[in-house]
Parts: sequence; structure tokens; C-alpha cells
Amino acid sequence: MDEAIGRVYVDAAHLAKLEFRARGLSFVAPHPLSSILSGKHASRLRGRGLNFEEIRGYLPGDDIRHIDWKVSMRLGKAHVRVYTEERDRPLLVVVDQRMSMFFGSRRAFKSVVAAEAAALAVWMAFAAGDRVGGVIFDDSAVVPVKPLRSRSRIRMLFGAIGRMNAALHADSTARTNYAQLNAALEGVLQLAAHDHLIFVVSDFAGADERTRQLLRELSAHNDVVASMVFDPLWQRMPEHRALVVSEGRLQVELRIEHERVREPLASLFKGRSAEVAELLRASGVPLMALSTAEPTIDQVRRLFGERPRAATESGI
Repeated sequence: MDEAIGRVYVDAAHLAKLEFRARGLSFVAPHPLSSILSGKHASRLRGRGLNFEEIRGYLPGDDIRHIDWKVSMRLGKAHVRVYTEERDRPLLVVVDQRMSMFFGSRRAFKSVVAAEAAALAVWMAFAAGDRVGGVIFDDSAVVPVKPLRSRSRIRMLFGAIGRMNAALHADSTARTNYAQLNAALEGVLQLAAHDHLIFVVSDFAGADERTRQLLRELSAHNDVVASMVFDPLWQRMPEHRALVVSEGRLQVELRIEHERVREPLASLFKGRSAEVAELLRASGVPLMALSTAEPTIDQVRRLFGERPRAATESGI
């Protein structure tokens, strides 16, 4: 099974090795123009907040924007409000490992891309000194992992992802449980009251109006990024091959070399992708797309930006 790691399956060891690959990446690094976090629009992350510390007398060099004019007028001399930057912004990764994710026509399966993207986010947050946790879900379970800044917590998180990922296989009797997406987001609400960074990685199968409401609730007091994992096969159907699709015990061969089969199928998946993208836009949550055809690290680096570094990287 070793040759399948990173393509069809992941394990905790594979996700742990991504720590080195995440170096130089940051949620707060200068973002490239193409990044979902660049520009002055609603999708920019609010970053770390400021905690009020005290009011004290004005000193040369203080930012005049921090002068508290009411206090200054009352006391007869200038006073400023002093703030300190919040040092901790816990990260919660929400990782989809349902049967709908067990598919890939090119480099890797969607379930692998989701796990790798979540692991990179974990290492980015851990390097910044933040607590990390998550909500991992498949078709039968939702596993919450409370944020904590420790390597043992990361091992627990990666272990949960690895176990759910290992349970995916072509002859599984499980069928995609569309309700689990909302169940997982409801679990996130229990963990993240405010000031968390929430990174949702899924194909968003089953997304509906309730999904939009949950994302809006979460983003009211937290930073939320939705990463939609897709396979390029749905963008362009091959013209000269059959496609075998399976969900649980049901397996169907689609003769997509016939235009009357290929065109309606392509339209169906393009339409569904557009619906999910519109739903996420309506929730006010920034959306990033991750393809199964390209190394995950390359896509994350391009979408989030990277601090300059000398070392060259090879793709995972």
C-alpha cells in the first residue's frame, strides 16, 4: 500500500512529513494578486485581533489615532488607549472523508487532497504559535478534536484523518451521507465561539441552505475559508473511454464516448459546481478551489502566498 500513499490514501506519517513543506507558508504572509485573500474585499481574513490593555498618558511617538479624546478632555491632557495583539488564533480544520471524496482521475483522490491541504494548514498555524484542532467526518461519524498547541494533539488529529481515510475503498457498502456536512459544521459551532480560523476542506456534496446559514454563523465571529476539492474530469469529459463510477455496492459503467451520454453528464457536474460556488459566495465565505490534478502544496502556495525562501520545493 506504500505506493498508494499520497495518491489514493494518506496516513498520519505522510501528513506529519508535510511540516517541512509548510515552512515559509503563512495565513498572514503577503498574498499574491491572484490569491483569494488579496485586495480590499470581504474575503480578506481579519487576522489577529487587538486586546485593549490600558489607558495611559500620551508619549512622544504614540499613534495619535489611539488618543482617547473623551478621557483626554476630562483629565486635561492627552491620553491614549493601548492595545496588544492577540497572540493566539486557534485553527480548526474541517476535513471531509466521505465516499464522495474517494475519487480521482489524475494525480490523487479528492480525499487525499483534502487531507494534505488540512495538514499544511495545521503546520502553518502551529509554526505561528497557534493552537490546532479540527472536526473530521465521514459517512457515519463526526470526530471533534479540541484545539491545543502540542504535537501530541497534531498526532491525534492526523490519526483521526488517517483512520477515516483508510476505511475508504471501492467495495465499501457505505454510501455518501449528504447530511454529514451540516452535522460537521454544527460540531464546529460547538468548538469555535469566536476568534478562530476555520478551514473547511470538502467537495461540499449535500450543501444546501442550512450549509449557507451555518457558514454565515461561523463567519460572524471567526475567519472561515472554504476549500472546494474537485476533479478536472468533471470539467472536461474524455471522449474515447468508458467511465466506471461506484458508490457502495452500486457500480455503473458510463459509455461517455457517446456524446448523448457525455454532454448531459458534463453539464450536470458543471452546474452542480456552480451551485456550490454560488452558495458559498452567498455565505460571505472566501472560496478556494483545489484540483486533484496538481500537487496540493503548489496550489496552497499559490492561493495563500509564501514568504520568500531560498530552498526549492518539489511537489507533493
